Amino acid sequence: MSLTMKKILILGAGFVSKPVVKYLAEKKYNITLADIDLQKAKESAAQYTNVSPLQFDIKDIAKLSQFIENHDLVVSLLPVAFHTAVAENCVENGKCMVTTSYVSEKMKLLDKPAKHAGVVIINEVGVDPGIDHMSAMRVIHKVRQKGGYIESFMSYCGGLPSPDFNDNPFGYKFSWSPKGVLTAGKSDGKYLRDGEVIYVPGDLLFTHYWITEIPGAGDFEAYPNRNSLNYIDKYNLEKAETMFRGTLRNKGWCDTMKSITELGYLDESEADWKGKTYSDLSRNLLNNGNIPDLRKAVASQLNMEADSEIIERMEWLGLFSDDKIKIGHGSPLDILTDRMTEKMVYLPGETDMLILSHHFLAKYPEGKTEEITSTLIDYGVPGGNSSMSRTVGYPAAIAADLIASGRFKTPGVHIPVLPELYNPILEELEKLNISCKEESRLLMK
Repeated sequence: MSLTMKKILILGAGFVSKPVVKYLAEKKYNITLADIDLQKAKESAAQYTNVSPLQFDIKDIAKLSQFIENHDLVVSLLPVAFHTAVAENCVENGKCMVTTSYVSEKMKLLDKPAKHAGVVIINEVGVDPGIDHMSAMRVIHKVRQKGGYIESFMSYCGGLPSPDFNDNPFGYKFSWSPKGVLTAGKSDGKYLRDGEVIYVPGDLLFTHYWITEIPGAGDFEAYPNRNSLNYIDKYNLEKAETMFRGTLRNKGWCDTMKSITELGYLDESEADWKGKTYSDLSRNLLNNGNIPDLRKAVASQLNMEADSEIIERMEWLGLFSDDKIKIGHGSPLDILTDRMTEKMVYLPGETDMLILSHHFLAKYPEGKTEEITSTLIDYGVPGGNSSMSRTVGYPAAIAADLIASGRFKTPGVHIPVLPELYNPILEELEKLNISCKEESRLLMK
């Protein structure tokens, strides 16, 4: 079958779909772009004659199976909860699949059936996870080829407003799911530092941060990104004394989110909020709601001054206001997500910035120590695709092309840590002006 005849099903027309559609459409594949919101799908498909928008509810499993059967490959850009159902259908129908999300335990169980069916399932092929894996493994394999090993690996990643548009008190705007950003801030953190395992409970995550400098970008707060220890096995770094993966944010984020967490705004217990205001919610979360001045009451509970920067940020967000809550029934987390979506959004013409920075210490048999850095700083296109959508979407699209063109055929459940995956993807990303700059220097013995 020629490439121009191959049919690709893209599930989801959200934040990152446009670069995926653009790349694969320009490769002359026939594409079906399916989303529960038909208008979204139409907007992403509008300029291409080989892209067909389709309204589809992923919960319709019978129709999902039919769609998959009628295509050659599936790219799932759906919320993570749906990937396993899509993958199971792909295996049953003998079709390959690409997704940008983390490999779940259920997805791991599909490795053997996928191999048996001759099906390729590539996961974690966005930016984080994705480009982080690929750029790290390129360095790690180079070190091994020279007879060395990695003693220390520290990695940082963050999607932030471009400096010119970093204009709200939080230093943050949402270029992907706001709820995903907030719930990630509730996850436990675990990493290895100088041979010692450091565990950070989710409710203390925002207390555990430090300032790190990213050359060419500035100083940022860094805090743990879930369980870094998993990557010792993924990257085969059994000799590593330090293994850390962290999230980057502008200064002030962690202390502010710590206070928001302490007050209970990330609570997922649902209640009725019809006719209620944000001040009602904030007062409801206080231990002592009798202080008339809500701002002072919140400051008192947080043991800080009422004119502190943290209280200023909360007031800017409108958490003390008499604005009506738009969610009739939901949790404080749902309400905060909705408010942040409204207030912390990129306006037309504004751009974002993606930073990915790896720091390695490599040891060699002759006693030599090498310090290596790999840094990606990417900016969104004014009036075009965001950096987040580019750096998530393009790797997924390139992976889909590798499978559809027959250049990657190894069946099973994969992440892009194999040279036959990461080399062509990183090379193609460089052509799209998304590149990781590697630098190294020898340290004194």
